[in-house]
Amino acid sequence: MLLSDFKPRSKLVTRTTLVERPRFPVIDAHNHLAEPFGGGWDQRPTSELLDTLDQAGVVAYVDLDGGWGEDLLHRHLDHFKNAAPERFRIFGGVDWERWPEHGDGFGEWAAARFREQARRGAEGLKIWKPFGLHVRDQHGALVAVDDPRLDPLWATAGELGLPVLVHVADPVAFFDPIDETNERWEELGGHPEWSFPSPPFPPFLDIVNGFAAVVARHSATTFIGAHVGCYAENLAWVGAVLDHCPNFHIDFSARIGELGRQPYSSRRFFLKYADRILFGLDAGPDLPNYRLYYRFLETDDEYFNYNDSEAPLQGRWHACGLYLPDDVLRKVYFDNAARMFDIKR
Repeated sequence: MLLSDFKPRSKLVTRTTLVERPRFPVIDAHNHLAEPFGGGWDQRPTSELLDTLDQAGVVAYVDLDGGWGEDLLHRHLDHFKNAAPERFRIFGGVDWERWPEHGDGFGEWAAARFREQARRGAEGLKIWKPFGLHVRDQHGALVAVDDPRLDPLWATAGELGLPVLVHVADPVAFFDPIDETNERWEELGGHPEWSFPSPPFPPFLDIVNGFAAVVARHSATTFIGAHVGCYAENLAWVGAVLDHCPNFHIDFSARIGELGRQPYSSRRFFLKYADRILFGLDAGPDLPNYRLYYRFLETDDEYFNYNDSEAPLQGRWHACGLYLPDDVLRKVYFDNAARMFDIKR
């Protein structure tokens, strides 16, 4: 039998708890609405989207897809924000392909463009994962995450009082050789383009440590480390950045598989940093996935699949719930993002 055909079914007899509604109202602070990540809701009636969010108990939604280009930003503001201004926050972004045109002044140019995006209605800045892996300057050199030429951009976000949500690197195994020791061997076998070995790519730690250096250098700017600070496999590292940088926050979108296989450490992490963690799904406005996240946060269910599919998608493991207390749930679901995005309830 091929390993790809091996789909074992657990014989553990455990409880299954369906959490149809979250304990408290939810602000989804990391998600999408366009293709390929958000389900193409920018081509559908906003009323249908609002009905889905109402069913999920989501009272506000951060759409990160405006950052693909300023024309998209304008379309998303017109389509979503104008229809329900209290329900949506739309982020802007950086057009990295313009770096060769602007040379060493790219940081100033990007800062000016973000200032214009904010004037148009953008309420945050999204940095996508090509940064640190593929973005190159006018000389063809890979741009380091902590490149000082970008300081004007980070400083401008701080001046505007708008958060910067950063996704750099990826799961650590994506930087390892694709061999018998790689815990995501099957996933990378299906998506070899997700493999970033060093060389030619920078080592994983160089990327995330560069990100931490930027956060520390720009203490007046609010940063959100996507996907558990971009290092869900090492909560001690993420905690150290949170301890050192009061301007740092994290979301846990698309990482309940990583958190759920270390439930004791994850629960301690959530309890300690309850004021700095944002809810996020990163799977579009998907009702079954929302309910799976609520189950993960609210119950002590054991050894369940962490995604809405027949088998785990990102590794041969299952997750356990964190059974968080109400005061932590309230902060993670709503209070932290409400404070950051000035959302009233």
